[in-house]
Amino acid sequence: MANAPIVGRLPAGPRNAITDVAGVTVGHCTLADGACQTGVTVVRPHPGNVYVDKVPAAATVFNGFGKSIGLVQVDELGVIETPIALGNTFAVGALAQAQIRAAIADNPEIGRGWPTVNPLVFECNDGYLNDIQAMAVQGAHYDAALAAAGPDVPQGAVGAGRGMSSFGAKGGIGTASRVAGGYTVGALVLSNFGTPDSLILAGRALGAALDARLKQPPEPEKGSIILIVATDAPLDARQLRRLSMRAGTGLARTGSVYGHGSGDIALAFSTAYTVPHLASAPMPAVPMVHESALDPLFRAAADSVEQAIVHALWHAETVHGRDGHTRRALRELLPDLLQGFTA
Repeated sequence: MANAPIVGRLPAGPRNAITDVAGVTVGHCTLADGACQTGVTVVRPHPGNVYVDKVPAAATVFNGFGKSIGLVQVDELGVIETPIALGNTFAVGALAQAQIRAAIADNPEIGRGWPTVNPLVFECNDGYLNDIQAMAVQGAHYDAALAAAGPDVPQGAVGAGRGMSSFGAKGGIGTASRVAGGYTVGALVLSNFGTPDSLILAGRALGAALDARLKQPPEPEKGSIILIVATDAPLDARQLRRLSMRAGTGLARTGSVYGHGSGDIALAFSTAYTVPHLASAPMPAVPMVHESALDPLFRAAADSVEQAIVHALWHAETVHGRDGHTRRALRELLPDLLQGFTA
């Protein structure tokens, strides 16, 4: 496969993936059988016990048409205490239960001598390609994705991205990274948003051409996108919220206006330190990045998010799903117009 177009001027990490942030791993479990076109993707912020050693984090909700679990406590406490699960809308409950069971297995005092655990699940609606009413995703699929987590990240129609659509074409999972200010910023997206006429790819407006070739009746924006941003820069929760807001810049560059029916949510976390669960453990004493030095990280977040969306579109394959529905790959729809993008 030819290389995808390159976004921005900042250098990428060695994998051009969120896993360029040391300790971060990603795993998929893909379900692809007839009308069942769905799956699970899990992002592990570090290889240890995330409940015991929590990760500083913050989120921004650009448009709240979503059914996620866990954002209220993230906003209040500024940490995450489970891996991050991505799936379809009707899988949220099953994934949250699986996260709770996994956390209890590692920490039997949860819900007894210790507080309960805050599962963190994000979703997009894959019901055009996937028979979402079948509720095929179960806890075992979360376990499989978690067990598969590693540094190499397959992209496109895999894991939670299997049944997703973007700009009337095939969407899915994309990832990228950028290095700036001596730190790495990585992004992973679950891309399920965009109307065909609005597509902007690496600065080139391709919406009119895509719309003409798809020949679909006009529809309002009713997709979603989940944006996960990781960095090794030492930032506190307030600064991470500022970083998560810059994910919206990368999203907007691709043509999104955060439409009425779109759930657009960004979560940012740092791997530079952890926050201990036990009061007896010492709190970290980490010098934070100065506010005046955040601009390179903001640019890296915007560029890596935009690049991740490009990668989701670029790597996605054509998928046939329920009731004869099909989403064609962007590279199949616009082969002539994408030739000039290859690097």
